[in-house]
Amino acid sequence: MPRGRRGGRVSALEGGPEEEAPPAAVAVPSALWVSGLQPEAAAGQTLLRGIFEIGRSSCDVVLSELALRWWPIQPERPAGFSNRPKSLKVILNPQSHKKEATQVYYEKVEPLLRIAGIKTDVTITEYEGHALALLKDCELQEFDGVVCVGGDGSASEVAHALLLRAQKNAGKETDSLLTPARAQLPLGLIPAAGSTNVLAHSLHGIPHVVTATLHIIMGHIQPVDVCTFSMTGKLLRFGFSAMFGFGGRTLALAEKNRWMSPNQRRDFAVMKALAKLKPEDCEISFLPCISSHDLQEWKAEGSPKSDSSDQWQTIQGQFLNVSIMAIPCLCSVAPRGLAPTTRLNNGSMALIVVRNTSRPEFIKHLKRYASVKNQFNFPFVETYTVGEVRVRQRNKSGCDPEEVDGRQAAASEHSFPWNIDGDLVEAESEVLVKLHPRLISLYGGSMEEMNDSKVTCNCL
Repeated sequence: MPRGRRGGRVSALEGGPEEEAPPAAVAVPSALWVSGLQPEAAAGQTLLRGIFEIGRSSCDVVLSELALRWWPIQPERPAGFSNRPKSLKVILNPQSHKKEATQVYYEKVEPLLRIAGIKTDVTITEYEGHALALLKDCELQEFDGVVCVGGDGSASEVAHALLLRAQKNAGKETDSLLTPARAQLPLGLIPAAGSTNVLAHSLHGIPHVVTATLHIIMGHIQPVDVCTFSMTGKLLRFGFSAMFGFGGRTLALAEKNRWMSPNQRRDFAVMKALAKLKPEDCEISFLPCISSHDLQEWKAEGSPKSDSSDQWQTIQGQFLNVSIMAIPCLCSVAPRGLAPTTRLNNGSMALIVVRNTSRPEFIKHLKRYASVKNQFNFPFVETYTVGEVRVRQRNKSGCDPEEVDGRQAAASEHSFPWNIDGDLVEAESEVLVKLHPRLISLYGGSMEEMNDSKVTCNCL
């Protein structure tokens, strides 16, 4: 094959001197060859055209009969992503689940953020409550969002910290919150750990690291309802869901045996709680609330119903479990969700009470969560759509001594375990749970949009 003259290289500078083309076509990868194109800037007949790397930049290269010309390709800026972050504060919990959070972040998340041109400031937590203490006084003005890498416990702690910081900035007392201030920065959840990942699963539809990262990069923001949990007028914490009774006692048993692996600890706690299954004597008062979805249907039908009621209702008796949830709480063991009738931001909570029944019947109810059958289709299960809930325990004794450490037994004698977002909270008296619509924004897509769209991907 004829060769061009020796030393006939072309400068890689745009607008550099042109060179005469060799009499024969230069070998070019056929995959990059686009024929039949006649750009105005190229003189003569186009012999070859393709995309090549010149000076570490992608260029449109045209070889004509008289000259070799190229132009740098300018990537188009994506439209419709006005919330894309430029700088993120990353909080990483290295102790979550199998201690894989650090590896997952630096191998899967950090490279994507770097390619997207997002600056990050990473803090690795060293003890329980470190994220709360950090975000209390950390300068957040330079960041567009906060990202938590860990499980449900870590995500809940960071969300709680962001909301506390918002109250502090707004000059509000946390123990007298009627209308809390919204969190100022959106929160991203990377499910790099955890055995359930309820928050990430409910937000993205799947606890997938890359999916969660792409939502953050694209700036997909979803407002989410949040609950306040208070006792005797004092704020316990912000949260998304809570369980009392079987759910609380199971978590108390699991926390006592943290030396086990997460899956073993969970299975052991469930089996032991079932073996010692006992009801709680409670009085539950709630303020009924109509969900926004039902309200829209009723308005479309011309129904005069309002969106809420100011009439408190009370039920009492022996309850095996009480669940209060502002989000669907999807997870691997409950693919339809622990509260499938609620949404991330429909302005209502799901109150699910399981009255006292036999152990076999209760186990049947639990097994329904993993199937497509209705887990609430039992005579001892009641569901309500509410805006506020008060739970008052009437038992004389609280935690079982086997559920707590010895040094905590005396303090827990008259307290009751609550499972709030996977964290164990001891309550000694009536607990008030109140919903606050769209109090925080999370990076993620709308589940309704994902379910309706069968062709397009919500991540891109």
